[in-house]
Amino acid sequence: MARILFHADPHGNFAPLRDAVEHHQPDAVVLLGDLTLARPLEEELANVDVPVKWIHGNHDMDSDAMYDHLFESPYESLHGSVQEVAGIRVAGLGGVFRARVWMPGEAPVAHRKADCLNTLGKGNWWRGGLPRKLRYAIFPEDYDRVALQRADVLVTHEAPECHPHGFRELGDLARKKRVQVMLHGHHHFEYEDQLHGGIKVYGLGLAGSRLVEFPPP
Repeated sequence: MARILFHADPHGNFAPLRDAVEHHQPDAVVLLGDLTLARPLEEELANVDVPVKWIHGNHDMDSDAMYDHLFESPYESLHGSVQEVAGIRVAGLGGVFRARVWMPGEAPVAHRKADCLNTLGKGNWWRGGLPRKLRYAIFPEDYDRVALQRADVLVTHEAPECHPHGFRELGDLARKKRVQVMLHGHHHFEYEDQLHGGIKVYGLGLAGSRLVEFPPP
């Protein structure tokens, strides 16, 4: 049995996460974005001695320091990939939809990050690449890369269509991958629902946790 603790939107307050880890003693932790770190993630999680993976949210790029505290941490991002977490295949898609890149229901403005970068003058680049505030946009290339890989779980920052402000494209991604369960953050609202096709969805609240137990693979 694999026991994974999913935690969303700490927004700088990691005490609830540390308490949840101590209480549940999970095999691993997956963070669902909007960490908004005031110090490096490894310092916040210094007493957490289980594997940790993460996806970014839309506020993790609010400053250079927040970006560095997360993206330069020793913990690996799940964004745009499928990785084994406690023996369970977890797919991750961080960030949110932005009209400057891709808003569902409309044709993507840029399919790839390179396409977007080519439309910007070098004066708008940040650290030789996309502007920091564009790095939380969901790009079709990342969505497509996740869609091609098998997984047991899908974690996103944005919500699927069962949430009033969610997107069917994320439900479609879960259905295409035939995952057992999908979890998301972003809206600071805790709920349980089910997608068309029978996939369980957990929305997590502000600094909210959900322990999910999986049978042996």
